[in-house]
Amino acid sequence: MILNRQGGFLISQIKQMGGRIFEKILSEKGIDAFNGAQGRILYILWQNESIPITELSEKTGLAKTTLTSMLDRLEVLGLVQRVYDKTDRRRILITVSEKARQLQNEYDEVSVKMDEIYYQGFSDEEILQFEGYLLRVLENLKGGNNSE
Repeated sequence: MILNRQGGFLISQIKQMGGRIFEKILSEKGIDAFNGAQGRILYILWQNESIPITELSEKTGLAKTTLTSMLDRLEVLGLVQRVYDKTDRRRILITVSEKARQLQNEYDEVSVKMDEIYYQGFSDEEILQFEGYLLRVLENLKGGNNSE
């Protein structure tokens, strides 16, 4: 029996619709300092004091070339800074600015709203199970596992 699997397609639709809703909520709250994609970068930076571009690329899932141009825009907006690593001057770290730190509460409010939308009607157990499955899919993709 061949199953009609739609996981990748559904994940793609969820990402697309979620992004539009996220942008709409940002707009409704009057948050115009950054967009959804930039918010993903800032979210990682709010969790880390400073981080190399390579690690930021891994954590956001953005290609380094894409990330570099986005960081350029965020730097112009005064939301991030590039600083030299104190222990290795060849290494550049990305840090979040004080201006961006002041936006974190607003971003967190939008994230809470998104969680409410995503998980409406789910029990805590269902959420944990669902996220466990998503993590497995992500690990499969990272490992390049190909089923035969």
